Formats: sequence, structure tokens, C-alpha cells
Amino acid sequence: MAVISGDVYKERIDGLQQNVWIEGKKVEGSISSHPAFKGAIQSQAELYDLQGEQKHSDVLVHTDEAGRTFGTSYLIPKTKEDLEKRRQMVQVWARHTGGLMGRSPDYMNTVLAAFTASVHLLEGEENCFPENIINLYNRAVKHDLSFTHTFINPQNNRSLLVFMDDETPNARVVDCNDDGMVVHGAKLLATQGGMTDEIIVFSPPGVIDESQAFAFSIPSDTKGLTFACRRSFVGNGNRFDSPLSNRFDEMDSVVMFDHVVVPWDRVFYYNNNKVANDFFIKSYFAPFTMHQIVSRQVVKTEFALGVAKLIVDAINISEYEHVQLKLAEMIKGLECARALLTQSEVQAEADERGVLVPARTPLYVAVTSFQELYPRMTEIIELLGASGMVCLPHEEQLNSSIGCELERYMRGHDLTGRDKLALFNLASDLCMSQFGTRQTLYERFFFGDPVRLSKMITGFYNFESSTSFANSFLKS
Repeated sequence: MAVISGDVYKERIDGLQQNVWIEGKKVEGSISSHPAFKGAIQSQAELYDLQGEQKHSDVLVHTDEAGRTFGTSYLIPKTKEDLEKRRQMVQVWARHTGGLMGRSPDYMNTVLAAFTASVHLLEGEENCFPENIINLYNRAVKHDLSFTHTFINPQNNRSLLVFMDDETPNARVVDCNDDGMVVHGAKLLATQGGMTDEIIVFSPPGVIDESQAFAFSIPSDTKGLTFACRRSFVGNGNRFDSPLSNRFDEMDSVVMFDHVVVPWDRVFYYNNNKVANDFFIKSYFAPFTMHQIVSRQVVKTEFALGVAKLIVDAINISEYEHVQLKLAEMIKGLECARALLTQSEVQAEADERGVLVPARTPLYVAVTSFQELYPRMTEIIELLGASGMVCLPHEEQLNSSIGCELERYMRGHDLTGRDKLALFNLASDLCMSQFGTRQTLYERFFFGDPVRLSKMITGFYNFESSTSFANSFLKS
């Protein structure tokens, strides 16, 4: 049971009684059969199935010193080999999805591993229960649980004085009793909301109102919990016409808490502003998750570069200098991301408990660079594909009485009309569809606001070596 199959994952999700709403209706019956969810759930099931394949078992499955066998994404690294194995694991899964599933199970499993490695920050603090994190981690490792999470507050009032608003919609603790703490309000943005065993909820940094300073995990079908989904981006459901959105459209949702009772054994901390801020900033959440994120983004960059090169070959434009420059721009982004990821592992340091923590600075640089690089990569693909990205008939057209003639006119350089259309459908779905534009926006803000992240780099960067070097010249 420590490493589950795709069928077990789907059976568990279908067996929940989660309250998921989309298009004005509650999802009834099997969620894995619902058109808006079935593609992503099937893709996620395939990731779990990879764990059972012999050729991937050395990377995707780990056995610890206690003899426990579990998915590598739960591994808390103690050695350089552990860190490398985590990166390899993430990239095996990312290659199966083109890096397009930002919330594949390894992301939240990494979050839980980071929290577990950081429980010392809760020890001895008021209203804190570090043992609950450890118990959740052990349960997740044993049963290969899946998680989503939410920590962002609704956008209705982002002013610094929002804590004075009596009508705040932010999820908050409204009562505490023998059964647990009662949470009411809303949070966003839960990607894969309703598609996972549990949801982890915690506060963003900078929280002022103590009633909003909490962290916990509860089953996705907890009473009073509702996932209100955005509209689906799966396209027309045809794999040829929508090759990416059909498989990888992870649903996003607003999470509404209607006086949800969170049992005390599910609470990590509550009513403690200092801990809420420290646990987000001082814990290993940032370095662990960024290592996972950059590992995936390297694969996504490689995929985008491959799509761009196939377009260049399909219409035979490689001899043009501006085309070569565009490809070079993508290559530089890919190789810089790879180098920064490697550097984070080379500079990793062990803490006093033996946890090996990847270096933050290379990862912050990689993540913030990708926020700028990914929109540019999609723009390059659009510029290379040009008019070919617009005139894309449905597969039904190719199967109609005009199909043979249409294929003849749509052919590429040494490429049949059908194969060229398949390639340009892939490129269009990556860049121009609702799914594609959501991917671009998602990567712009994946780990937070770009300005805030860049400020953090200058805030914790060690300038001593550089300033000493420059001062030595001044003094000479």
C-alpha cells in the first residue's frame, strides 16, 4: 500500500463524498468520469502507475533506513544522493506531462516533507502541535496520499488595513471547542481541488489577524468544505484538436469553509502570528518546493524548445538569422536553469538535524527568471508558427470528403498535412488556447509575486564577498 497504482488513486478519489461545483452544478457520481476532471485524473493516475514499472522503480521508489518503502517525492534528503534522486524523480514524472502539471503529487508531497523537516520551529510554541505534522507525514507515506493546498486570500481587499475589515471573506477561526477549531470564510487558489485525498490549508506570510494564523490538513470531503471550480479548459475533448488541455488541465477552485470543524489532531498551529510567519519563511518550504519547481520547469523548457524546433523544421525556416536567435534565446534559458538547479545541489548544506537543504539563492534566481522566460518562450513559438497557428481545422475536417485535398494544402516540409496539423495543434494548445494562456499566467505567479520574490533575493543575499572585493580595489 506504500506505493499505490493509478487505479487505487482513482478508486479513492471516486470514493470520496467531496462537494465540488462546476458550471452551476454539483459534481455527482464518479469525478474521474466528469469531462472537466477525467483527463487530469487519468494523467495523474498514469504517474502513480510509473511507480510500479521496473525501469523507474530505482528512482520513483525509496526505501529508508527503517525499511519503509514509499514514493521518492516524500523523501526528506539527508545526502547529495537523496537530493539528486528527488530531482530525477520529479523529472521522470514531469517528462510524462511535459512539465504542464504544476500540482502533480510530487509538489504537495514535497511541501509535506518540508513541513515535517521543519517541525522544530513549532516545538514549545503556543497553540502548536508539531506531532500532528509528523503523524500526517507518516500516514501519507504509508498510504501514498494525494494533496492539494490553499493559502491565498481572496482578492477583494489587498490593502494593508484589511485586518480591520469586519466583513473580510478570508478563511478564519471563528470558534474553538472540544471537537476542534471552527473555520469559516474562503481561500484560493486550490489547484486540483476535489481531485485529492486531502487539502492542506495554511496562512500566507505577513498575517496580522490572529484568527487567520493557522495551518491544518483535512480530508477533501470534510463537512462544510466546498470547491467552487473555474470553467473547464479541456477544449472539445478530441485528443487531436486539444492534445494538451485534453490531458493536463488541472482544475483550479475557490475553497469555501462553511463553519468547518477541524479536529485538534489535524491542526498544526493556530492563533499565533509569529509562528504563522516564521513557519512560512524560516521553514524548508521555500528551498524544498523550489527545488521541485525548478526540476519541473527545466523539463517544461525543454519541451517548449522541442516544439519550437519542430515548427522550424516543419516549415523549413532554420536558415533565417532571427529564427536562430529565437532558438538561442530558449536554449540559454534552458541551460541556465539546469546550471542553477545543479548549483543548488552543489551548495546544499545539512542542518543540525542532518537534513540536507538545497541552496536558496540559485533556486530563487531560477524561479524568478522562469517567470520572465516562460511567457517569452510561448511568444517565440507563436512568432515562429505565425499564420500556421491560426488556421487549424478540426480533425473532423480531415475525415470529411474534403479531407484529402485539405491535407495536401496543409502539408509541411517533409511532413504530411495531418502530421503538420497535429504539431501546430500542439503548439497552439500550449500557447494560445485557454489552457495555454492559463499555463502562462500560472508560471508568471507560480511561487508568488515576481517583485516580492526579487526583493527577497536582495534581502537575504550575502553581499560581503562582492563588497570586500570592490573595497580592496578602493583601498589600493
